[in-house]
Amino acid sequence: MKLAVNYSPQAAQLLDDGRIEFDLYKSTDWPDMVETARQQRPVYVHFPLLAGRANIGTVGWQRIVGFLDQTATRYVNTHLAPCAADFDGLTLDSRDSSYADLLADAMYRDIVLLVNRFGADRVILELACWDPDPPWQIPRLVLEPELITRMVEQTGCGFLLDVAHARLNAMCLGMDEREYLSRLPVNRIRELHVTGVAYDAEKGRCRDHFAMSADDWRLAEWALAQIRRGQWARPWAVALEYGGTGPHFAYRSRADVLAADVPRLYDLVRAS
Repeated sequence: MKLAVNYSPQAAQLLDDGRIEFDLYKSTDWPDMVETARQQRPVYVHFPLLAGRANIGTVGWQRIVGFLDQTATRYVNTHLAPCAADFDGLTLDSRDSSYADLLADAMYRDIVLLVNRFGADRVILELACWDPDPPWQIPRLVLEPELITRMVEQTGCGFLLDVAHARLNAMCLGMDEREYLSRLPVNRIRELHVTGVAYDAEKGRCRDHFAMSADDWRLAEWALAQIRRGQWARPWAVALEYGGTGPHFAYRSRADVLAADVPRLYDLVRAS
């Protein structure tokens, strides 16, 4: 397993200073970021593909192919993230299982296009986390472990497990977070993401991409223990999703946080 870290100027400076170590950068699909990051470490791209929203054309087939050819990107990721507003009568918190097939069909239509182009072994499906705000409006039904497992099994794709998303989803569904994780398709994990969860007063709810708390570390350690024991599939990479560029990440790219969290996660990954 390799350790990846979100590209940020703070991570780059810490790496130059010899204060942190990791194997590769994780980048958004921005050519400038990719080019900057690859000066220090190999870089792979995390695509903004949203299964169920027909946005492959918006991202661009040639853009995807170009990054696969020119970077260390191993998989084409897509998020299981249909928009509730696209389904007549579907509310964000609906528990009406009659919508499950409609949601699954919408996601499948997008996923199968990726599979036909790249092969199921090159595509990974990431669980989204509940987000009621436009433009996301992720419906509660999509968070259910059974629907996530159904999509992985139906398409033959791998699974991208975001532990922070799983924490947030368990909160939304009123489930124990370890039970929720255990009901996901953990036998198909190809990539693992970890980051901190914290209460966002502006949004009035918990969100991710914060510094790791004691609770976040306990869950990350437990997840990596499942991998070490062979109870979950072994991912090619574990990514710390803290840090970035621009105003959206300005308050979530602190050098002191990276200096503390990256070495600790590096040791965990190496021990697993």
